[in-house]
Amino acid sequence: MSLHPTLQPYADAWTHSIEAISELVTPLVEGEWNRRTPCPGWSVRDVVSHVIGLDNEMLGDPRPIHTLPRDLYHVTNEHQRYMEMQVDVRRHHTAPEMTSELEYTIIRRNRQLRNESRDPGRMVRGHVSTEITLEESMRTHAFNVWVHEQDLRAALGRPGNLDSPGAHVARDVLLAALPKVVADDAGAPRSSAVVFDVHGPIEFLRTIRVDIQGRGTLETAPALGPAATLILDWETYVRLACGRVPLDSVTDRVKADGDPELAASILRNFTVTK
Repeated sequence: MSLHPTLQPYADAWTHSIEAISELVTPLVEGEWNRRTPCPGWSVRDVVSHVIGLDNEMLGDPRPIHTLPRDLYHVTNEHQRYMEMQVDVRRHHTAPEMTSELEYTIIRRNRQLRNESRDPGRMVRGHVSTEITLEESMRTHAFNVWVHEQDLRAALGRPGNLDSPGAHVARDVLLAALPKVVADDAGAPRSSAVVFDVHGPIEFLRTIRVDIQGRGTLETAPALGPAATLILDWETYVRLACGRVPLDSVTDRVKADGDPELAASILRNFTVTK
């Protein structure tokens, strides 16, 4: 194995999630591919198309030359147009076409990972003509594929893997976004702290401290007298942070203590995925 040790957890997370996706969709009949998922505007077929497209780009394949229809209501910005291309080009593919392409893509990506010898800091192609490190690329990809596995599970009524390797990658990705949510987007007061108490298959207690300059930092130490404390389960945390559910539909699963206006502002700005 030539994969750098810091990249191995992301490869393991991707492998676990992509195999779960394959297991979920292989037995589906044609009509089940049209089921709506929590991912706005996307069916089961669309989510799988997106995952295939993501992996094709990780392989370095050229993007499809395709003109999007003008009536896609969920496509409102350039980032969404970029993501929609791989989806719309497969929108009329049959179930056997989808599963065979997914299987072939998994084979190719497994081969790529077995032969991956690049340094984690190597710059690679990101989305929309950006460049990011290989480590960031693999971390983001493992996160995305796990989130879309959860989209498929929700659509098909097959919950699971909320504590899988991909779930732990997702926890770290979403926690890294919290300082901006609290300090910048929600406007938490300077020299204050906000505590997040998450329970369920993955549990954690984290504090976001906002310093005198208004910068937020993530800490594991609990805060004494925080300005606000948010208590919620892991599944609800993920669904809110990934924009999969409106806040008003899960208010009974979120408990807020402390400053109610600050807690409400944090929850309004909780979605961090595009």
